[in-house]
Amino acid sequence: MNDTILIIGACGQIGTELTLKLREKHGNDKVIATDIREGSKELMQSGTFEILNATDKEAIEQIIEKYKISQVYLMAAMLSVTAEKFPEKAWRLNMNSLSHVLNIAKDKKIKKVFWPSSIAVFGNSTPKQNTPQNTVTEPTTVYGISKLAGERWCAYYHNKFGVDIKSIRYPGIISWKANPGGGTTDYAIEIYHKAIKEKHYECFLSENTRLPMMFMDDAIKATIDLMVTDKSEEYKAYNIAAINFTPKEIASEISKHITDFNIEYKPDFRQEIADSWPQSIDDSEAKKDWNWDYEFDLEKMTTEMLENLKLKFEAELKNA
Repeated sequence: MNDTILIIGACGQIGTELTLKLREKHGNDKVIATDIREGSKELMQSGTFEILNATDKEAIEQIIEKYKISQVYLMAAMLSVTAEKFPEKAWRLNMNSLSHVLNIAKDKKIKKVFWPSSIAVFGNSTPKQNTPQNTVTEPTTVYGISKLAGERWCAYYHNKFGVDIKSIRYPGIISWKANPGGGTTDYAIEIYHKAIKEKHYECFLSENTRLPMMFMDDAIKATIDLMVTDKSEEYKAYNIAAINFTPKEIASEISKHITDFNIEYKPDFRQEIADSWPQSIDDSEAKKDWNWDYEFDLEKMTTEMLENLKLKFEAELKNA
């Protein structure tokens, strides 16, 4: 591949690991990382980084011209919990950044775009079990509204201007490398941190709140696999699924490794957000169109999370 890739929002939870994986796959000099602020040491040392405001179209175009970019992964976004606190700011970031990239692609300055959607496009009226690809989408959060609007804009630009843009509706993403980024599903990252450091976690969701989740390695694989597929007759924001579980179930799995771990439940405003989302996802179209499948179940993911977080915390203490 001779394409040069631009990651906008490279320092976020998914952006960080996506950048590192793409650099591993295509070469450090072929993947340009950008964000509004600097990221992790590993990210910064692995290749070229530029400060970039995702709402500044002129700055984006300058980066694209400077590095002869042909593919853009637009990962910059304000997630569900933070967006509820700053709705207008979230709308401007989430929508203006997409509008700029779509117009740049329409003008043929780049060849291909990845833009992430989310299960947040669904709402209380959506079927909760095995949520289908095409169903009622009536989101109840600012983040979800922006993602649903984004899906429709992507479809419009694909149909009217032939823009090659691909999307995935991410479920909750779990990773040991990046810190939680302000999402409702981030309890499933925090719980591992607290289990190791304090052996106790106060959960902001009720014990039986079931949500679709995915280990980061599977999410990154899905993203990269979709971008190389030739399936582009129509735009789809693909449902993808891996595992689903409740806080009670993940706590039980952690207790197999940390026997004196305990959890208490104190649901807050995030409970209402979680209740509006699906409990499980039908991803049969992704399986059919580009052979999507996942690798990490709850047991394997928990082992991976705890082992790597312990090593990470030990390294941080040594370097403190």
